[in-house]
Amino acid sequence: MEAVSFSRRQWLVAAGAVAITSIGPTRGGFAEQLDGSGKDLIFRTIDPRNAEPELSKLVQSWITPVKHFYVRSHAPNPMIDRDHYQLTVEGLVRNPLTLTFADLDQMPRHSVTATLTCAGNRRAEFNQEGEVGGVQWEAGAIGNARWSGVALSDVLNRAEVLENAKHVWFEGLDEIERDDGVIPFGGSIPLEKAMEDGKVPGALLADQMNGRDLSPDHGYPLRSVVPGYIGARSVKWLGKIFISDKPSPNHYLETAYKIVTNTEPIDWSESGPIYRYPINGAIAMPAANAQVQPGMIDVSGYVLPTGRAGATVQRVLISADDGVNWQEAKLTGEVSEYCWQLWNARIAVTAQTDKLLMRATDTSGGFMPQRVEWNAKGYLQNSWYKVPIKVS
Repeated sequence: MEAVSFSRRQWLVAAGAVAITSIGPTRGGFAEQLDGSGKDLIFRTIDPRNAEPELSKLVQSWITPVKHFYVRSHAPNPMIDRDHYQLTVEGLVRNPLTLTFADLDQMPRHSVTATLTCAGNRRAEFNQEGEVGGVQWEAGAIGNARWSGVALSDVLNRAEVLENAKHVWFEGLDEIERDDGVIPFGGSIPLEKAMEDGKVPGALLADQMNGRDLSPDHGYPLRSVVPGYIGARSVKWLGKIFISDKPSPNHYLETAYKIVTNTEPIDWSESGPIYRYPINGAIAMPAANAQVQPGMIDVSGYVLPTGRAGATVQRVLISADDGVNWQEAKLTGEVSEYCWQLWNARIAVTAQTDKLLMRATDTSGGFMPQRVEWNAKGYLQNSWYKVPIKVS
């Protein structure tokens, strides 16, 4: 018989834990392979799976259907048996926990509508100034969904966090191959954020998205969702929560997802992790290089206000003459903190119009600047959005 090599987690599945493969929607506790044809998403990479929708599809509704919700992964999707799944809570707690879904189902449920966005959304625009690596996102690495699950604060209260605790680490069950070994995706958030328990919990341990079980691309069977923070802090395939007096040492918090212009060790050390996202937005229609007639045209898109509690979009402004004159757009759809705002406008264009510009402000004082300084990782591009068009 041919010998088979097993990873640590593949050995664990034999004892009722998890195995690592690429998978899709749930059936009978596990999940099946997802179609990677890209009919609903534009795949920037296939292995791992990283994809975004066309912008015209993205703004069709305030709640983003799963099929049009961007996918960000750093390794193949892990295959996890929900019936044998366990979440551990360790570190600076009086009562370490090992929770199954039977345990989680006994806790109060919460539903939160929140937008997730990759810190690298609109990264491709930075290449006009200097080449940046990473997934070459256009403006579709964003989506607004209804998440359901258990408040992280309820779990931490059950574990009884100790007085010297300051940070909550998340560790996923994925296996990312790096030069220095295989690691899970992970990160952490400040304890104060985790313990928020107002109308919108500071963080949710979600098992449902838009009323259905999470798909494997979005973290089946359980993920963290942290409203107001970049998507990297909402860890998928959650396997462990660790309470500490310091931030997570995981590569994706300690080193990656930082704003640096140089990539020497000192630059990484001096820069802090990105947590909250700034205001950002895009024009979804007309598409780039669309052919339009002179006169009035329809323009639409989205704006995500700064990720602060209570922040909402204040104004969206459109220009067809390179910023000389600006017209205010109409805000559409629902208005809710931690959620994007859709908008539309009727704009006059002439034969001299070669592009449309969009900028926005929010109620927290956030604004989209005319230019964002280039950074080596291509994060937090939120300058005025520009879309070239052809008028004839």
